[in-house]
Amino acid sequence: MTTASRTWTEETIEVAGTRLQLVKGGTGDPLLVLHDEMGHSGWLRAYEELARNRTVYIPSHPGFGGSQRLDWVMTIRDLAGWYRGALNEIVPGPVDVVGLSLGGWLAAEMAAMCPHLFKKLVVVSAPGIRPPEGEIFDMFLVTAQPYIEAGFLHPDELPEYGELFGGDPTPEVKETREVAREQSCRLTWRPYMHNLALPHLLRNVTLPTLIVWGKQDAIVPVSAAHAYHEAISGSRLELLDDCGHHPEIEQSEKFVQLVRDFL
Repeated sequence: MTTASRTWTEETIEVAGTRLQLVKGGTGDPLLVLHDEMGHSGWLRAYEELARNRTVYIPSHPGFGGSQRLDWVMTIRDLAGWYRGALNEIVPGPVDVVGLSLGGWLAAEMAAMCPHLFKKLVVVSAPGIRPPEGEIFDMFLVTAQPYIEAGFLHPDELPEYGELFGGDPTPEVKETREVAREQSCRLTWRPYMHNLALPHLLRNVTLPTLIVWGKQDAIVPVSAAHAYHEAISGSRLELLDDCGHHPEIEQSEKFVQLVRDFL
């Protein structure tokens, strides 16, 4: 099945023993985007800009969106192991990767496990490392909409927020969000949203790495950004002012420029 628009397509493909939903758009060298804990929310303005000179691939992880769940995938590291075998079927590698929130944690696990999969790594607002200061927001203590709102510093001032998350969600959107929350819980519950081994494993990663974080992130404290920066030798840290958990939406122009310049 394929659904087309002017600049991107959505299709369902068979990959590594499961059915995977894949969004793809643009032209040029491939760029893999790994979505966050709420799933793929839509074709963002940032993706549209990056797709001007990149072919952007956005798979929905198994158990999210239209992708089939794998019963044996119980942790983020399990998911990273699945991607290790599946990635070359999705996009030929090695490939540049941008990981958003949970997707950033996933990209970091993959880089620690198999650095040859990637050329350059961009980690954005990622859990995965326990913050030295502060706590990761517990998304399972609230419903989907309050959690989404908590991720933005000034949601009412962002037209794209309104387009993606404003108004009353349809029953289909509600179901998609709850499925994403269920799968995120399955993958990240104990210990919640971190892997104690990850900062140690990342010390062996020598990939060129960009870490992007909002200074006012209320979901994953900015101390975790510094922890990633310390763990990955030679990494570059960019902290964006007036920005919460979603630089790709809240500061999309700065975000795109940072990513373009780095890649």
